[in-house]
Amino acid sequence: MGGVEITIWYLQQDEATQIRPARPPAGPVEIVRAEVPSPELNRFLYTAVGGDWSWTDRIPWTWQQWQDWLDRPGVETWIAHVRGTPAGYAELDGTEPGRVEIAYFGLLPQFAGQGLGGHLLTVALRHAWSLPERHGLPPAQRVTVNTCSLDGPAALANYQARGLRIQRTEVRTPGSPPSAPGPWPGAERPR
Repeated sequence: MGGVEITIWYLQQDEATQIRPARPPAGPVEIVRAEVPSPELNRFLYTAVGGDWSWTDRIPWTWQQWQDWLDRPGVETWIAHVRGTPAGYAELDGTEPGRVEIAYFGLLPQFAGQGLGGHLLTVALRHAWSLPERHGLPPAQRVTVNTCSLDGPAALANYQARGLRIQRTEVRTPGSPPSAPGPWPGAERPR
């Protein structure tokens, strides 16, 4: 029995001038950097945003693995807040010289479809391009991100609308269909 076919798109920008800003959201949104590395916070964001989209690679990470990841120079977490409530986040990884990756990006389910994703991605891209300056790293020559057919239905369109271009596409058929565990065991939301 074969698995579900998954398409992965690898996208890239080659300079900051390629950012195509989204319209600002209708209501106030504050996007701030979490400057104190916090495994608990990042694990919360990872499961709250990715739980419905089969993000499972970091689920088994220990507290120390999260801390080690977040302590690396060039890793940043930017969080969107709506009236004080976390609405989404972008995790940036600038540890590879000349490249900043948007390692994780997305919204908590209750904030999807409100125009926040485009705005958060616009801000995240601006911060990605300026990340090396904040950490004394070589300038970024490209910003990358990947998404797949298991991610939110607006993900690929949002990346392309903000000026990221598909560099390559890959199709995989895993041995078994991936599951979407929800933000905690037993909390899977109906789609």
